[in-house]
Amino acid sequence: MPARIRQTCLFAAVALGLVVVFAGTTLAQGASSTPTVVGVWRVSEVTYTGPNARTVTNPQPGIQIFTHRYYSVSRVTSDAPRPDLPAQGATDKQIAEAFAGFIGQSGTYEIKGNELTTRPIVAKGPPTMRPGTFFTNTFKLEGDTLWLVSKSDTSGPVANPTTTKLTRLE
Repeated sequence: MPARIRQTCLFAAVALGLVVVFAGTTLAQGASSTPTVVGVWRVSEVTYTGPNARTVTNPQPGIQIFTHRYYSVSRVTSDAPRPDLPAQGATDKQIAEAFAGFIGQSGTYEIKGNELTTRPIVAKGPPTMRPGTFFTNTFKLEGDTLWLVSKSDTSGPVANPTTTKLTRLE
């Protein structure tokens, strides 16, 4: 093989190798530095606006899980722990009090820009499972902190937005 062709082939091989290394590094950096809501999140603070405006810095337990397409929420929304139910013979009132301050729902979600829209498939409350039901929040993600601000739902814009601060567990 003439020296000139061998030199050209070597140059082409080195150039291709550099392109592959550069492209792989760029893709890996892009994948690791792109913020994502995928993970398991703990509710760490809730700020309510409107007539009963307040910030709850030590909220009752709440977990939000996002996969690449689905979400699940289990949250105690009351300011105090839920009351225990007796092992047997709970009254309708006791049952209602135990479950009144609880949200449980799962479904799909999508992100467009800084908006996260959830569409429940199953929920504690039957009206939440009606076809076409959705909830839209704006979101901000910084490191291991995710803020969700209620924006709108099936009924229209939210009059008194709630800001939920979530901390990544994994």
